[in-house]
Amino acid sequence: MSEKLSIIIPVYNEEGTVLELLEKVQKVNLSIDKEIILVNDGSTDNSKNLIENYIKKNPNNIILYNKKNGGKGSALKYGFKKATGSIFIIQDADLEYDPSDYQNCIDPILSGDAEVVYGSRRIEKSNKKYSGILYFIGGSLLTMFVNVLCFSWITDSACCYKTFRKETLLKYMPEGNSFTWDFQISVILLSNGIKIHEVPSKYYPRDKSEGKKINYKDFIKCIFAIIVARVKKR
Repeated sequence: MSEKLSIIIPVYNEEGTVLELLEKVQKVNLSIDKEIILVNDGSTDNSKNLIENYIKKNPNNIILYNKKNGGKGSALKYGFKKATGSIFIIQDADLEYDPSDYQNCIDPILSGDAEVVYGSRRIEKSNKKYSGILYFIGGSLLTMFVNVLCFSWITDSACCYKTFRKETLLKYMPEGNSFTWDFQISVILLSNGIKIHEVPSKYYPRDKSEGKKINYKDFIKCIFAIIVARVKKR
């Protein structure tokens, strides 16, 4: 069976960036086929209409699903269920990450060297900026907490670009529905002996005034979710 990459894009109120993001994703040339799956997680702005109009003009390999708001994790899980590819990658609907990194993310999986690949902003030498010192510290502390509990050494558990063999992800799918999903999946995989391979990931940060949605409450939720995921080792 030929390989195909399913690009899962959760969308919540991203009318200012989603069309430019789609253009970038469309233009990426890969060594395998791709499909683009957008999950509109109950957006209250014009995201839904913009995406629908875009698909009418560019119908090939792009599908939009609409659901009630349930959080990033719920949107991802919805998209994973609908995906038909053999490899899944997560793409946020903002413009913080560069789809030109896709090939680097899937190469270790295609070669059989990894089941799971994360992008890492920490090991990409060209990255000079972050959304703010608190975001940087928060992401670093959460990644460190994952490493301490799982006796591992990954550098960026918060990075958007998480790439999986389909069967591996479906086997270890977290229960969480919010932003905590990003950390829960790391803990579950590492706790079960699944190695997470990391590749450099370019990063173009935005701040709260530009629509960044995470805050200190998400940090607290992630701490709790990491502990629960570790205790519930499968």
